[in-house]
Amino acid sequence: MQTNLRDVAGPYFGEFGGRFVAEPLIAALDQLEATYLHAKSDPAFISELAELHRTYTGRPSIITEAPKFAAQFGDLRVFLKREDLNHTGSHKINNVMGQALLAKRMGKKRIIAETGAGQHGVASATAAAFFGLDCVVYMGEIDTERQALNVARMKLLGAEVIPVTTGSRTLKDAINEALRDWVANVETTHYLLGTVAGPHPFPTMVRDFHSVIGIESRAQMLEMTGRLPDAVAACVGGGSNAIGIFHPFLDDENVQLWGFEAAGDGVDTPKHAATLSKGRPGVLHGARSYMLQDEDGQTMESHSISAGLDYPGVGPEHSWLKDLGRAKYFGITDAQAMNAMRLLAQTEGIIPAIETAHALAGVSHLSDVLPAGAHILINLSGRGDKDMETAGRYFGLLEEK
Repeated sequence: MQTNLRDVAGPYFGEFGGRFVAEPLIAALDQLEATYLHAKSDPAFISELAELHRTYTGRPSIITEAPKFAAQFGDLRVFLKREDLNHTGSHKINNVMGQALLAKRMGKKRIIAETGAGQHGVASATAAAFFGLDCVVYMGEIDTERQALNVARMKLLGAEVIPVTTGSRTLKDAINEALRDWVANVETTHYLLGTVAGPHPFPTMVRDFHSVIGIESRAQMLEMTGRLPDAVAACVGGGSNAIGIFHPFLDDENVQLWGFEAAGDGVDTPKHAATLSKGRPGVLHGARSYMLQDEDGQTMESHSISAGLDYPGVGPEHSWLKDLGRAKYFGITDAQAMNAMRLLAQTEGIIPAIETAHALAGVSHLSDVLPAGAHILINLSGRGDKDMETAGRYFGLLEEK
């Protein structure tokens, strides 16, 4: 009997996924998996999370058509799933509310998190404040500088933000430090991982919490247009917003799935984060997946103007979907993303996060490969408030200090 793609739940997605972690974490991962499996079939848990989304997160998020933006690319219709309108300003809140409920069920009083763009850190600090948990957020030192506003938000919410000064001082190194903390404090602490990477059950569990994006989108597109979109698109770093909107469409064979990752200065230069375009299978942060590595198998440094996409790995389910050919992945340069950010702002009055702008820039590529009149659904995963200093300097709108 053929298994639907949506039913695959790990620990492996094809040859990708698994658990490659220190022995002290195995018991904690087993406890987390058991707690999650029980919770997802518990009507009380499902009802409590749904109520939080209705009354706190702001779900369901709306879909906005963007006709003036779409007109720049020919005969297309572009629809935006507005995760930027969620409380805290991004899709990240979907996952953290679910994991915070699990932390309470496990009796954990402290959560730790890692963050690149700061959106997951802000969402984690928000959930910790809401549920009365202690919160520590690890963040690469470079990211604390380019996302200073989000650092201030996290601190105001009561979280301790620890700048990571090792390695490239970005998201990869923040995850390393969070894992070290978890090993040392596993009895009292839950690691609230922010993306669909890491050891099982994180890729499956985080995907499930974010799949509410695709579930809503599928029903909303049918209601708005009477049919499913021709393509669903999202930006891909670790891949949480992309898998969240992709997953409910996985078995809709006529719906193309497109992930747009950070090509930085170009995929043929040393400065990019195009893991699926230029990486090869290896083990990073507890799971086997595509990753950027040198000839000796050492993790290579990544680059993106977007802190949230500046990561040399990707979730294992994306690696599996790439090899299956079910999803396609394409690199977007820093310049292309910034131009798309400005274009959406000036045509539709919506300022997207720089991460999201990579997916918006992908419409140019999709206009070449999709038929005339195609409907494209894009996950607008976050708003651009946090990126205004970067954007202001990029476009010459701020004076140099």
